[in-house]
Amino acid sequence: MSSNSLEQLKATGTVVVTDTGEFESIAKYTPQDATTNPSLILAASKKAEYAKLIDVAVEYGKQNGKTTEEKASLALDRLLVEFGKEILKIVPGRVSTEVDARLSFDKEGTIKKAIQIIDLYKSLGIEKERILIKIASTYEGIQAARELEANYGIHTNLTLLFSFVQAVACAEAKVTLISPFVGRILDWYKAKTGETYTGETDPGVVSVKRIYNYYKKFGYNTIVMGASFRNVDEIKALAGVDFLTIAPKLLEELITSDAAVPQVLDAKDAANVKEEKVTYVDDEATFRFLLNDDAMATEKLAEGIRKFAEDAVTLTKVLEEKVSA
Repeated sequence: MSSNSLEQLKATGTVVVTDTGEFESIAKYTPQDATTNPSLILAASKKAEYAKLIDVAVEYGKQNGKTTEEKASLALDRLLVEFGKEILKIVPGRVSTEVDARLSFDKEGTIKKAIQIIDLYKSLGIEKERILIKIASTYEGIQAARELEANYGIHTNLTLLFSFVQAVACAEAKVTLISPFVGRILDWYKAKTGETYTGETDPGVVSVKRIYNYYKKFGYNTIVMGASFRNVDEIKALAGVDFLTIAPKLLEELITSDAAVPQVLDAKDAANVKEEKVTYVDDEATFRFLLNDDAMATEKLAEGIRKFAEDAVTLTKVLEEKVSA
């Protein structure tokens, strides 16, 4: 048996990904990939050791933009890419870089921004195969990802995913990876019911298990990457899922524990689950109705977009001051 719970988790076939913008944390836990978002970048950018990345981004904005707004926007893109570039020096796989959440309902804007981000990476010698473009799992975001995958060969990570209907549409759109938010689903149910859940009964865990089994039963290649965990019990209850992206605090709990982590999910078992095949990607009305009918998913999706957009605005304001200085 492996020496700690983190190594046991990896041994179940689950690829471990770090969910942070801080390079030291990434290096410590030897993940395959890493994910970031505007909130994580904002938090990391406040630390002195990352000042040089901001300087590079600000200089890029100054040189390539005309108005203060344009300079700051360009600096923001470059800052996200600078963090991604440094992360890729540490992880052997891919890094996820997020499209501005303010574009969550703008299909064409999302496509344009994704291409700009990929081009920025390319200008730094990093090929698109090592990048996942993170996009919110709105109907517009899924359609944008569909085109990016099919027409541009750009790999996507559909984030802020809380419902089965979102997951099915993503698989039909042939996106590379989805990030169902386990902990935020739990937060909603705890607030509404006041109940206490175990790892196995956790509503977020139950949701991811259903999605995983559906994908495997019907042969979808989209990777299921559980995200947004509140405790290690949630993580252990999903051992065997394709990927898990885990914050440093919980990675530390796993690496310092020798508690057993048996495999829970197995693609071979999915054939026996009772699921009928459904389709939503080309049926906007049904997609929107079913998403609207799921109060938890509707509320958490909207809340997530607002939060990421708010942090992007905060980061942009910081950059506006710097490009104007």
